[in-house]
Amino acid sequence: MTSEQLFEQIRLKKSFLCIGLDPDPEKLPAHFRNLENPFFEFNREIIDRTHDLVIAYKPNTAFYESLGSEGWDQLEQTVGYIRQNHPEVFIIADAKRCDIGNTAARYAEAFFKRMDCDAITVSPYMGADSVEPYLRYPGKWIVLLALTSNPGADDFQMISGKEHDRFFETVLKKSKSWGNPDNVIYVIGATRAGMLIKVREIVPEHFLLIPGVGVQGGDLNEVAGYGLTNRCGLIVNVSRSILYADPTDNFASAARVRAIALQQKMENILKENNLM
Repeated sequence: MTSEQLFEQIRLKKSFLCIGLDPDPEKLPAHFRNLENPFFEFNREIIDRTHDLVIAYKPNTAFYESLGSEGWDQLEQTVGYIRQNHPEVFIIADAKRCDIGNTAARYAEAFFKRMDCDAITVSPYMGADSVEPYLRYPGKWIVLLALTSNPGADDFQMISGKEHDRFFETVLKKSKSWGNPDNVIYVIGATRAGMLIKVREIVPEHFLLIPGVGVQGGDLNEVAGYGLTNRCGLIVNVSRSILYADPTDNFASAARVRAIALQQKMENILKENNLM
């Protein structure tokens, strides 16, 4: 999928919403605990009720890996279900991998070839050779961590270097030559929305994955005001506030209501900026 094709999905669905498929066993409605594949069944119901409102799903692999092989099987079932029923939806494996080249090549094979995800989140900390193996797959993307929304991000990402660039700015400047706007997306947390001005100075054409709208308190209008491009350029991820909008068996309907509210806000933003 190219950036133009991704933008076309945004225009068709009038949305730039991504839902994080992060099933927490402690938060699932009670009846799922007795099912053979509770994570997949939960995800399936969320997907069935929201696929027309989203451009992407982002399963965080930690939730599945915590169950061992059973969890991994349910992750593959989830990706397969999206691929079979909603092939237009962009799938981001939120795996946050970072390792030397030969190991990175195996990670890339696992998520791009075996599982057929569209993108994988990657840490840039080990440099270009740890990222290059992921870029060997035409039509696939890396989602590079740049400026995250967690409190500990200040420990490294905001440190200024010799040329007075903060670390996240150095990451953006160095990594933008590793790929291009058709295979590199950057993670910028919604709680750092004001920083999007600097981000867009460095990477004006790349898509940005924006977590942190919802439970973490990020503001959608602020994110759009600072980060929107002439092809939208934003994928806004929301997880907990959609998945767990209702703790009862009515969870999927409640998730749809929350997703509709966000989609309508996004539609208004797109209209106001003449992107539809």
